[in-house]
Amino acid sequence: MKAESTFDFQIKSAWYAISRMYNTYAAQFDMSMAIGYVLLHIDKDGTPATKIAPALGLEARSLTRMLKTLEDKKWIRRETNYADKRVVKIFLTDLGKKKRDVAKQGVILFNEKLFERIGSEQSQEFFKVIQSINQFLEEDATEILQTLNQKS
Repeated sequence: MKAESTFDFQIKSAWYAISRMYNTYAAQFDMSMAIGYVLLHIDKDGTPATKIAPALGLEARSLTRMLKTLEDKKWIRRETNYADKRVVKIFLTDLGKKKRDVAKQGVILFNEKLFERIGSEQSQEFFKVIQSINQFLEEDATEILQTLNQKS
């Protein structure tokens, strides 16, 4: 089997191309794709720091460093819950909101252009396939890993 004929190769290569495109775009605004995604996941009512990492598939350590950088740049602020000191919510500053808007525009433009290229019917099929892959992984990932471990 050639790598190019596997699902994971195609998904991974597409994601790397998207990532490179977003990073090139974001670099113009002193950001990275990862920072843009973090900014996009902070609600106006604040978002608990513990909710951001899982939503983006980030390690807690990576998010901690990223949040420190964003705080140093004055793009975010942290607020501790007075009732429960363990809960820390992240809020965007005015500058952070501007940076989030830049990230949002990049995502919107990419999606609009891609939709123009592939159309409604193929878009719907794509989302069905991706949902099927995600469902398959949720239901069968443990079984796949067990089978792989038995073979090695």
